[in-house]
Amino acid sequence: MIATIVVVGTIIDPFAASKASSSGVADGADPTGLFTVARQDLSEQTEVSATLGYAGSYSAVNQVQGTVTALPAVGQIITQGQVLYQVSGAPVVLLYGSTPAYRSLSEGMTGTDVAELNADLVDLGYVTKTEVPSGADDFTYWTKVGVEKLQATRGVTETGTLSLGQAMFEPTAVRVTSLSATLGAPAQPGQSVLSATSTTRQVSIALDASEQSEVAVGDNVTITLPNNEINPGVISSVGTVATAPASGSSNSSPTITVLVNPTDPTATGTWDQAPVEVTITTGTVTNALVVPVDALLAQAGGGYALEVVGANDIHHLEPITLGLFDDADGLVQVTGTGLAVGQRVVVPEL
Repeated sequence: MIATIVVVGTIIDPFAASKASSSGVADGADPTGLFTVARQDLSEQTEVSATLGYAGSYSAVNQVQGTVTALPAVGQIITQGQVLYQVSGAPVVLLYGSTPAYRSLSEGMTGTDVAELNADLVDLGYVTKTEVPSGADDFTYWTKVGVEKLQATRGVTETGTLSLGQAMFEPTAVRVTSLSATLGAPAQPGQSVLSATSTTRQVSIALDASEQSEVAVGDNVTITLPNNEINPGVISSVGTVATAPASGSSNSSPTITVLVNPTDPTATGTWDQAPVEVTITTGTVTNALVVPVDALLAQAGGGYALEVVGANDIHHLEPITLGLFDDADGLVQVTGTGLAVGQRVVVPEL
């Protein structure tokens, strides 16, 4: 269980005081009070450190030889059909797709890269879905027409062939994080030009691998931002491969990566690689009998009990079984054959 459970130590003489005062009971030298057993919903939560940033990591690799003549600014967002950078005055356009550009594309060819190109041309409005049906993976006359329109928009010769180096496929719009090329410097095939992320806000948690079973995709969380504002989120991914701690790290246990999508990304601002706290709800229970955690009495023979104040203010120990812990409110779910709503139990007074 992720939650840390802290309970009161074994009671030596639970019946040292058998009469309740107006403020509670006096158990030995320590002042005590009374809590009325109630039913309510509980949530079990844990708080972990995390990092707020952007999803994905992309690298733009140049594919033509020449001179770098234009670069984007760090932080700039580039979307489908826009120019990533230029080599010898020729633009390299961003297109969407998971298959990277690895060849020139022309009429008569087929493949997943052609299917990506077709979808992009439709999205950009250069052809219609009637001309290029959804999912089409062949380079047709209409694909050629769409490429010519794309080339015309970018001011290059309208060949109708998408030459290697004219476009770069990435899964989504990119946000430039660093530049590895320099204006005026030679551009070589295979050379990294820039690094980027997506524009999707995401929180990354390095969770202790032993706690993997405590979280699941779809679990609701709350994210405490650097300015202490709280925003909701949902776990989108739970890693399955543990990573050993880095040399010199204060954490000595292997971790897995847990990713969280903020429910309202715009509310998370523009922080990048910012430290945040994430509160994960690891369990819920409805209509449970609850008492304060401080009311628990660890028994010498094992298990727990409550000091119940019954009729005529007579105290007795009631054995109970523990359920869900709500650390945020300091409550715990309990069950016991002699326990019922409305009974009074002894708790320490702060």
